[in-house]
Amino acid sequence: NDLCYSYFYRSSCTVTSYALNVVAVSLSILIICGNLLVIISVVYFKQLHTPTNYLILSLAVTDLLVGALVLPFSTILSLSSCWNSSYLLCKMRGLFDILLCASSILNLSCISIDRYFAVCHPLTYRSKINVCFVLTMILVSWTFSALLSIIITVREIGNKIPSGRCMIFVATKESMSGSVFAFYIPAIIIFTIYLRILVVAKKQARRIQNTMKSEAALSKMENKANKTLTVVMGVFLMCWTPYFSSIGFYSMGKFTIPVAMIEGFKWLGWSNSMLNPLVYAFFYRWFRRAFANIFSGKIFQGDFSNTKLL
Repeated sequence: NDLCYSYFYRSSCTVTSYALNVVAVSLSILIICGNLLVIISVVYFKQLHTPTNYLILSLAVTDLLVGALVLPFSTILSLSSCWNSSYLLCKMRGLFDILLCASSILNLSCISIDRYFAVCHPLTYRSKINVCFVLTMILVSWTFSALLSIIITVREIGNKIPSGRCMIFVATKESMSGSVFAFYIPAIIIFTIYLRILVVAKKQARRIQNTMKSEAALSKMENKANKTLTVVMGVFLMCWTPYFSSIGFYSMGKFTIPVAMIEGFKWLGWSNSMLNPLVYAFFYRWFRRAFANIFSGKIFQGDFSNTKLL
């Protein structure tokens, strides 16, 4: 007795599918194109083969997979109320969702750690943050995300799909515990580290002022540091805080939050994968020059891998 057999329900499904398809396709294309530019730049240009950029590369790969797998997969299965959805496909969608979103957030944490050593310990930065250390951080991020996604998915096996629909958000006992490891702990790490970086950057700017006796130079450095760190923390918190906060309130049962609103917050979180290339790549001049070489087709006309971007 599927409700979708009725003409009215099928019509509403069609309207909803058109709207969600447009949003999903647009967001997916933007995510894929932005992160693909970052990946090509880091892989092709030898001057970008640095430990920091390897972290940005890992983040870009994660975000690219979010746009290529999670968003289209979620859209198709969330609209499968108009036919019998596959239980296995629904669980696979959830596994990829948790894996890639957690990996993206943990990669952001690794980048914040890298920036901390670069700003707060510049003299020992190159000796501590080498390729081996960065690859270890990347491996730990992906491994932890994989274990977290597998554990949550396995523990949810047996839960029935409501009305045969594969929903983006389903309240379970693992929702809150998974949020603690996938968001709250990394968010505290990122916030604490960037706050520390901001304090140290201001102290360094004051020292430079005493040497250069230039108030204009100090003001410019402080404004740049404040702007960069504000954008980094602001974009991350703006995209993911509403979703994970709503999960906490929903799990406590003290607030009535519509599931549709929580799913909307999840789409906002996914949009972070589109904004990450802007925050972590377009802010750097060498990335902008690399993008210019790619857009102009220069890299297809010969070997420009040794081009000086700095």
